[in-house]
Amino acid sequence: MKRVWRRQVGTGIIGGYMRQAVRAVVVKSGKMLVMKRNKFGQVYYTLIGGRIELNETPEQALVRELGEEAGMTAKTARLIFIEKAGDPFGDQLIYLCDGVEGDPVLSPDSEEAHINALGKNLYEPMWLPINELASVPFRSEVLKRKLLQGFASNFPESAETFDPGNYHA
Repeated sequence: MKRVWRRQVGTGIIGGYMRQAVRAVVVKSGKMLVMKRNKFGQVYYTLIGGRIELNETPEQALVRELGEEAGMTAKTARLIFIEKAGDPFGDQLIYLCDGVEGDPVLSPDSEEAHINALGKNLYEPMWLPINELASVPFRSEVLKRKLLQGFASNFPESAETFDPGNYHA
């Protein structure tokens, strides 16, 4: 099984280990599951997901994050991209998920729901029509282009690694 945390010297480390996170690409009826963020007035979209916790596999983190952030589970997941997001985000392991049912809703016990209660840094899981993806602000813009390419043709059969450049663009 793949190691979740790597020893790293230099930037991007937390407690001596490189941070990694998982992200879920979920598609249903021409729509993609996203997290709409309103971060202190800056609105953007991103994939559902979050950090891999110590002693957790990427697959376990994916199940946990889909449950916490969208109230969903996936029957299958395939690693399609590794985004080298750099400090402080680390590697983003992006999975194409199939067999997901239901409507997205934050778990009331999730970190995001507790942050929402404060009212200025908001999380809203939702279905975004794929044909609107090109016109919305998305983190990262390079990932958005990779997703659009995947929707137009096919997603890679094995994981493709890329560097998003300026992650905050």
